[in-house]
Amino acid sequence: MVNRMKYRKTEEAVSALTPEQYRVTQQSGTERPHTGEYDQHFEPGIYVDVVSGEPLFASSAKFDAGCGWPSFARPIERKMIVERRDSSHGMERTEVRSAHGDSHLGHVFTDGPAEMGGLRYCINSASLRFIPRDEMEAAGYGAYLDQVEEDGR
Repeated sequence: MVNRMKYRKTEEAVSALTPEQYRVTQQSGTERPHTGEYDQHFEPGIYVDVVSGEPLFASSAKFDAGCGWPSFARPIERKMIVERRDSSHGMERTEVRSAHGDSHLGHVFTDGPAEMGGLRYCINSASLRFIPRDEMEAAGYGAYLDQVEEDGR
């Protein structure tokens, strides 16, 4: 993919976050399961970082894991995701952050659907903004249309 936009974290973007978005993205928080707006959301489009706008996940890679958070099999572009070891809360996990915005997104696990690659990116809704398929071109994300199904699920 060709990155045609500049993605970055700005003071203005951070100051526009809701308290929950700030807690999750800037303080590595986790929203309560089954409370996020995108947990059961399956409209065609892409999910971008709420802070930087960088494209993170496509609806074509989204699945219902039943875990209470939006789950994706893979990122749109691997380079938009940073993985870090997380040993908080007495567990060994892999934290997922956005590359340009440095937003905490969630964690990645190896219990995803085998037919989709076996990974489950368990992501907080509060770290995402959804761009519907029919608005992607106008919003500057037209290069990613090939990763989004036309008719949904």
